[in-house]
Amino acid sequence: MTFLSFSKPADRPLLIALLTTLVILMVGTAYTLTTQGTAPLLTPSYLLQQLQIGSFLGICAAGMMMVVLLGHIDLSVPWTMTAAAMMATSVGGPWAIPAGLSVGLAVGLLNGFGVSFLRIPSMIFTLGVDSVLRGLMVAHTGGFAPQTKASPLMRYLAADTFLGIPVAIFVWAFVSIVIAAILTKTGFGKSIYAVGVKEGAAYLSGIRTRRVIIGSFVASALCASTAGVLLAGYSAKAYQDMGTPYLLPAIAAVVLGGTHILGGRGRYLGTLIGATLIVFLNSVLSIMQMPESYRQIIYGVVIITMLLVYGRGKQN
Repeated sequence: MTFLSFSKPADRPLLIALLTTLVILMVGTAYTLTTQGTAPLLTPSYLLQQLQIGSFLGICAAGMMMVVLLGHIDLSVPWTMTAAAMMATSVGGPWAIPAGLSVGLAVGLLNGFGVSFLRIPSMIFTLGVDSVLRGLMVAHTGGFAPQTKASPLMRYLAADTFLGIPVAIFVWAFVSIVIAAILTKTGFGKSIYAVGVKEGAAYLSGIRTRRVIIGSFVASALCASTAGVLLAGYSAKAYQDMGTPYLLPAIAAVVLGGTHILGGRGRYLGTLIGATLIVFLNSVLSIMQMPESYRQIIYGVVIITMLLVYGRGKQN
């Protein structure tokens, strides 16, 4: 029951994020009632549509949380998503999704190796990997949008419905269950928290810290590649720079949910609520016709604010 408990002081960010989500829905509803005379935000079909679109962000945030809990960051998410989508649509057929996920596996292993063995700061190394992926994909496509299409299975997972609910939401739910189970029910999850609190102490206690770091970066990259494959399925194709709009919102969702930016503290429920908050915030901003540049400013302000709030706190 601790997964669903809100009684601890550390759970205040979860309550704040949940209440903020409700406020955003109320503001959006009031705005649409005033300007359009209707309240689409409160209809089940609209909510499901927004959660379907938000599932790509939610899956990215799930993987991002794994590395943030270590006190690291994964800035290779944008082009991991894009490269996975491009490889999946290029291969096509039954091997489309495995091809996309293999990109995530390779990127995760590379990131984990660079951070754990070469001891290069994750911000620098993953940013470099992101740049390399960008160059590889530009070379692969010649700088143009690839003339390929998503496979039928990709389309089904991202764009179709099952029992009236978008299949993408089921995929997000599956990823959420896996991540939550890893963090709360496995020794690997406990090791992630231990390494995030103090890597040196975790190493001296017998934890294989390098394996934990590599595993977490692999999880992050696999989540990013999964989101990229789904996004390509939803769009019916891959395109240049398709993952870039997801980086800041994914980080914002994690820190909004109360995960300590320096590592060692956080629960997946918070990330889930944070991702939902970002989804509905983005929806209301779209209704208000807020330019994308302003949205990125808002995400950046959110991250800086939460850094000031949590970054000064003492880890448990």
